[in-house]
Amino acid sequence: MSTNRTTVLQDTKVDVKIVLAGLWSSMLFVFAYVDIFGFWRADVINGALAGKVPGAGFGIDQVFLVNTTIYILIPSLMVVVSLVARSRVNRITNIVVSVIYAATVAVSVIGETWTYYVLGSVVEILLLLAIVRLAWTWPRRPAV
Repeated sequence: MSTNRTTVLQDTKVDVKIVLAGLWSSMLFVFAYVDIFGFWRADVINGALAGKVPGAGFGIDQVFLVNTTIYILIPSLMVVVSLVARSRVNRITNIVVSVIYAATVAVSVIGETWTYYVLGSVVEILLLLAIVRLAWTWPRRPAV
């Protein structure tokens, strides 16, 4: 006897905190790889060897590297904040930090002529705007 059974895959609702952490993680991967790919560029390599950030003209020294580390630590820590912070703090922090970072990425792409860098920056901005939208529309429940 043959039984025809039809099954449908079940979609499960993913908690907003997990989605936010995933978006921050994805943004960091794009950010890192765009920078890593830059080391295939002669201007970046030559700038690094000369101790200068090409285009921006910043000297590569302790202050620059500490500031760069702080710049990348903030979105890195947003992965954890997104998972553990209470909803009100989580929502506000995600909105503020992602808007600031979207602005800094947009400014960094001004004058850039390399397509990979522009593409990566656009994807970073889209991920950051998705964070803003998700945090802005944080699910609500009636107050008890």
